[in-house]
Amino acid sequence: MPPKRRSTGATPKSQQSTLAFHGASNKVTKPGTRASSAKKSLLTESAKKDAKPDFAVVDTREEDEPTTAEAAIIEQTEQVQLQTQSTPEEDEARRITDARIKKYWAAKERERLAPRVHQNDLSLHEKILREFDMSGHYGPCTGIARLKRWKRAHRLDLNPPIEVLAVLLKEQEGKDKLTVQRSRVDELLNAHAENDL
Repeated sequence: MPPKRRSTGATPKSQQSTLAFHGASNKVTKPGTRASSAKKSLLTESAKKDAKPDFAVVDTREEDEPTTAEAAIIEQTEQVQLQTQSTPEEDEARRITDARIKKYWAAKERERLAPRVHQNDLSLHEKILREFDMSGHYGPCTGIARLKRWKRAHRLDLNPPIEVLAVLLKEQEGKDKLTVQRSRVDELLNAHAENDL
């Protein structure tokens, strides 16, 4: 507790008045409010004379046209496919059966302390790809195609699971290349960035 003030004489009266929010004296007494309203009326009259019609900005971009990030991911996957038509790892991944992929996922589930929540409606392939996306061991997942990320991790001897490559190749043959190659995190970040614009 602070020590009490000791005054030797009369305290001078404060220059600042006490605030009161009730009673008859609570109206605004700021100087110059009337002068600013006169200026406002002059400004609004001149603004009415110079008023130009507003034009709405129309986004002419079609929904089918890919955004910059999507175009970059498509370009990355096409470059990877052109560079190497079929590597030994891809050949091995194509030979992997669905039973082996299920066995791989069952082993991943056994490693966990608790079962996964909110992934019941996802397919097995999507669960495997999301697990790969969220693993920081293989490098960042944003801004890079999944296939390119897997190959980069393989080149760096990080031992990415061959089952993930098998899932990527199977999904790529069956679905849209863009949706398979973009990580879920990348989709969420880009959607958030597009909403900010």
